[in-house]
Amino acid sequence: MAASAYLLILLFFLSLHALHLAKSQPFIGVNYGQTADNLPPPSATAKLLQSTTIQKIRLYGTDPAIIKALANTGIEIVIGTGDVNGLASDPNFARSWVETNVVPYYPASKITLITVGNEVTMYGDRNLMLQLLPAMKNVQSALEVASLGGGKIKVSTVHTMSVLGQSDPPSAGVFEPGHADILKGLLEFNRENGSPFAVNPYPFFAYQTDPRPDTLAFCLFQPNPGRVDPNSKIKYMNMFDAQVDAVYSALNSMGFKDVEIMVAETGWPYKGDPDEAGTNIENARAYNKNLIAHLKSMAGTPLMPGKVIDTYLFALYDENLKPGKGSERAFGLFKPDLTMTYDIGLTKTANNQSSMAPQSPRQRLPPAASPTSQNLPSPPQMILPSPTSPSDKNSGQTDVHNSTPRSASLAHLCCSLSISTTMLFVSILYAFII
Repeated sequence: MAASAYLLILLFFLSLHALHLAKSQPFIGVNYGQTADNLPPPSATAKLLQSTTIQKIRLYGTDPAIIKALANTGIEIVIGTGDVNGLASDPNFARSWVETNVVPYYPASKITLITVGNEVTMYGDRNLMLQLLPAMKNVQSALEVASLGGGKIKVSTVHTMSVLGQSDPPSAGVFEPGHADILKGLLEFNRENGSPFAVNPYPFFAYQTDPRPDTLAFCLFQPNPGRVDPNSKIKYMNMFDAQVDAVYSALNSMGFKDVEIMVAETGWPYKGDPDEAGTNIENARAYNKNLIAHLKSMAGTPLMPGKVIDTYLFALYDENLKPGKGSERAFGLFKPDLTMTYDIGLTKTANNQSSMAPQSPRQRLPPAASPTSQNLPSPPQMILPSPTSPSDKNSGQTDVHNSTPRSASLAHLCCSLSISTTMLFVSILYAFII
């Protein structure tokens, strides 16, 4: 009887957890870049975010107006700094930086992570890369002096996918040999302080190097034959999982598989230059909506089944002053007038869960060859995206038909059910028990 009562209580709390997930996505964040001259006031942005299920926001700097506007909203905030050399060379400068940019706002403004530098390895400046670790250590020490250490606010940096020397197939993921010594120190810091390894996977850029219809479906989480990793024999059904698992494999190869992975940026542009394949609203909506549905399923990735990774969508608004190709200025989920560029089900509604159903492709793909023996196609660097990703420069068996682990947990099951279905299940079980 005691065991039955325990099971009933467990199911009750799982139902509450499912209800919470229906109202918000605590693992979904958004990037808020400011390379623009037409952005709405921070107060309006704060209200906009509160009308959505977005629970995290990443800033590339420390704009006090934005940080203040987010006070008492419960929204978690990642702030950034690009002054790597200054923070590395002078502990007093790091303490002053924390006293100025963190202490006045915390805890009302829920700052959870500081990123020191952004995509530093992309520039090929080894001297700058070598400054990352001392800069991060000085910021961490400054947080501890301010009684904000011990996991209250963590410190890390953000990498592009080009930090990997190999990413295809995912099981063979390894870091670029020339960065290995630097990354080892950074990863030791991540492990010691419980901070994440932050990376920017962009299936969009992988598609640019291999713009075939089946690759597009693979990138957009749409029906496709899947691609088999010849080493692990795991069939991957989407590019996002393949890229993230390549990062996991690289971490594992260096002995750091226990370090959390954070997706600091990912997204799809809704328009671009004529030579940028797949840049339209339909694809942007499909990628972002299907990504959120995939994360909400709590399936994890084939090498990390059941693991939900904090993921920050790129981006909240377009940045109309960013240089580069047209796509660089077309990642915004919302317009400056606060209307949606396209709907991906982020607005808080009574039936938000149903709005997150995966976006089906508009056109059917031609019949494909039997997927059971299909391996990851050439070119071998297909999963590795271009190092010029958009950014603000200021182990388990899987079903061959999908990436969901065979041994889904009870919590996974309950969270996948609708709230009404879960409560009905609890009621029936209660009646059975008594």
